[in-house]
Amino acid sequence: MKKVLAFDIDQTLNVAKTPITDDIANLLVQCLDHFEICPISGQKFDQFLIQIVDRLPNPTEEQLSHLHLFVAQGTQYYRHENGEWKQVYNYPLTDEQVAKITKTIETAAKELGFWEEDKLKPGDEIIENRLSQVTFSALGQKAGTEEKYAWDPDHKKREQIVARCKEISPEFEYEIGGTTSINAITPGMNKVFGMTHLLEELNVTKDDILYFGDMTQPGGNDYPVVEMGIDTITVRNHEDTAFALRGILGVIG
Repeated sequence: MKKVLAFDIDQTLNVAKTPITDDIANLLVQCLDHFEICPISGQKFDQFLIQIVDRLPNPTEEQLSHLHLFVAQGTQYYRHENGEWKQVYNYPLTDEQVAKITKTIETAAKELGFWEEDKLKPGDEIIENRLSQVTFSALGQKAGTEEKYAWDPDHKKREQIVARCKEISPEFEYEIGGTTSINAITPGMNKVFGMTHLLEELNVTKDDILYFGDMTQPGGNDYPVVEMGIDTITVRNHEDTAFALRGILGVIG
């Protein structure tokens, strides 16, 4: 029996950039009684709270002790202790790296005609420093869900941006994630890094983990987990994830 259920967030636990549904929230709370639950995503810590933690229906302290937040692809890790979330580790980029990645992505997107600054909502931004990664969100974080889904459904725009970024600054890695996003990191600071630390922090083996993700194809931000040899369920959306979780809980009884 698996000991750990690990999850991508956008399109795996939720509709991109929105809080998880009541159904997913209830299923996760039930799973916390049987498994270590480990969301791992390119999102920042605050979004983990808004989209997942704050939606859980009355979790106990014991249940929360089994919830592990692997932020920014697992380059930051938070766990719940003594009634609060505590950062266990963080591997931030340098200011120089952030500046170079930011310039690289902006240059690539503008050259290709994919810089959508005119579509941003007030106070939003296209490129965000998430400390241990820099994230490009073509329409910003506040854009509507339908608008985001329509922008690059086949990933072709982002594939072009990634290819150009690699030409400009090949010393960094660029991964496609979510609906409009590209995560830029230093080599090795992807989900392999996060999942490796998960193994260490939870003292488990690869065989103990079942991973859920929607971007498991080569170039997707879940693909490194597949390459690690961790058992993975590819889902299209949170409904697929809910179906699988109900099956798992049904077997446990």
